[in-house]
Amino acid sequence: MPTIADLAARIALLEPSCGPARLVAVDGPGGSGKTTFAGLLSGALDGAPVVHSDDFPIPWDQGPESWFSHLTRDVLEPLRSGAKASFLRYDWRRGVYAERVEVPPVAVVIVEGVSVARAECPAALRVWVEVPREVRQARVLARDGAGHADDWVTWTAAEDAWFARHPVTADAHVDGVTFEVVWP
Repeated sequence: MPTIADLAARIALLEPSCGPARLVAVDGPGGSGKTTFAGLLSGALDGAPVVHSDDFPIPWDQGPESWFSHLTRDVLEPLRSGAKASFLRYDWRRGVYAERVEVPPVAVVIVEGVSVARAECPAALRVWVEVPREVRQARVLARDGAGHADDWVTWTAAEDAWFARHPVTADAHVDGVTFEVVWP
């Protein structure tokens, strides 16, 4: 079974896809383990920067369509030109923008979030992370609070509709519990 280290070695052999960077898109439904996996992959890639969709304002009722324009403008466009990218991280708990996050134009940059592996993302590699729906729901409610149970239903419907219209063709699949890598 391939490991995260094997995936990191494969990424190192890829051609840059966004300026000097090999952009790795880690996608999957909410609560699947994308953030955890992206952190593990970053560690295997000597600390490659990770950009999280949760760092951008994404209203629960707007679904996955709403955040990608922020990523494009603030991160992908600067990286394409070889420049350092930066953006203000959105603090969901306080409902305000917080500190500035800088993303250097390095050899590998990881972006993770629901819908990030869409066609317009200049990814060198697309990874799909998934676990059963009930595991995802439990994770999201543990993370965001039981008061967001109705929001989860709204978000999941929008997410399901997104992936039905825009299925992800992944280069690797990851089990969001064991973080085992599987090549399609």
